[in-house]
Amino acid sequence: MLAKRIIPCLDVQRGRVVKNVRFFQDHRDAGDPLLLAQRYEAQQADELVFYDITATHEGRALMLDVAARVAEQVMMPLTVGGGVSTLADFRQLLLSGADKISVNSSAVKRPALLREASDHHGAQCVMLSIDAKRRADGSGWNVYVGGGRIDTGLDLLAWAEQGQQLGAGELCLNIMDADGTRAGFDLAATRAVSRAVDIPVIASGGAGQLSDFAKVLSVGEADAALAASVFHFGDLSVPQVKTYLHDQGIAVRPAWHDTSGIR
Repeated sequence: MLAKRIIPCLDVQRGRVVKNVRFFQDHRDAGDPLLLAQRYEAQQADELVFYDITATHEGRALMLDVAARVAEQVMMPLTVGGGVSTLADFRQLLLSGADKISVNSSAVKRPALLREASDHHGAQCVMLSIDAKRRADGSGWNVYVGGGRIDTGLDLLAWAEQGQQLGAGELCLNIMDADGTRAGFDLAATRAVSRAVDIPVIASGGAGQLSDFAKVLSVGEADAALAASVFHFGDLSVPQVKTYLHDQGIAVRPAWHDTSGIR
């Protein structure tokens, strides 16, 4: 059995890590991205994901400087996203030290980007990030773009399947209804996507307590769990989560020494 991964996420806005609730509420500053990256390196996180959360909406350039500074300081795999829209953007970020590139809005706008990037750089470095929200009638989930501002009308499962066909090597699923609430991951959405595709699925949005991680990796059938605020503000540490999962019989890479006090 492949080990499940625990992945901290840094949402970066104007050079600082921030955390919101459901994308737009309760804006909180969480600190410097480099210091947080070093903390998670010390805690033996499996990977690190960071997004420039307003780059697409504001039409700004890639945050190459932040990516380069973080890549110089950490050895764990690094995924970077936000404002990526061309094959040249992939190349620039990979040269800056990123291991994987996350695309969201630009892939919806021009799906061929996924195929181009996969063919040129390999599927292993192409992550399709999907922001989704449950439809009002409860019939499923729609895909949103523009930092969660625009409802595309696309069905979540149909887009996940198409993304895999186009060459994405991994999916990161962020359910907007749960994001930042600490009320638990959306298990139904995560399980549905995990069963719809054959590539790894990272669950994002809603982590609040240790049991949430166990549920999404078992009941939700996710391959990895991504979280932000519970790690940034010290409620949990990566070693705590991994120890708990190990005790629950869920395979994880070991990180048994608790370094939660490292800043």
